[in-house]
Amino acid sequence: MFGDRRAPEPSRRCSSRGDRGSPGGVLCGKSFSWSSQLIRHQRIHTGERPHECGECGKRFQMIDTLMRHQVVHTGERPYECGEECGKRFRQCGSLICHQRIHTGERPYECGECGKSFRQRFNLINHQLIHTGEKPYECSKCGKRFPTSSTLFLHYRSHTEERPFQCSDCGKAFKHNVSLVTHRRIHTRERPQSVPSVGRASPRAQP
Repeated sequence: MFGDRRAPEPSRRCSSRGDRGSPGGVLCGKSFSWSSQLIRHQRIHTGERPHECGECGKRFQMIDTLMRHQVVHTGERPYECGEECGKRFRQCGSLICHQRIHTGERPYECGECGKSFRQRFNLINHQLIHTGEKPYECSKCGKRFPTSSTLFLHYRSHTEERPFQCSDCGKAFKHNVSLVTHRRIHTRERPQSVPSVGRASPRAQP
């Protein structure tokens, strides 16, 4: 009556158990309309990565992930910002995020405080302030952090890594803020002083 339409295949259900099909695990049971979708999903359990990069040998579960990866080797940046800056990107998603700098668009809003963000992962990191969740744990001391970046900065306290080096004297620091403070020795720049509240200014000497 409405013309021939391809009917979806019978529902396909994943029968894998546990991580990578380990016996005795919990049955996954996720269903898919198409067998191709089920095959791709099952690679999560099996760990199969059939698509290999011919340049570096890295393997991927999906062909489209491999194609995005290969741009790293070619250096190709096919996505150009149409605004005045003309900056180019390897992936379309990166261009979309970049263009929000020009438009001011912040589509990801926090339901707790209303603060909005350009990128979803910034919103996710922000929401940890409200939940108090600290999912990133230091393998050295067990201290936990809300974001991977704060964990990364903390981890330097256990190592001798000092990536921020002064170009004048060669002294190196673990954190950029320490380098900025140190640089004032060479530039003779004094940090701005904040006047104390409620304290009278000293009178000029006669």
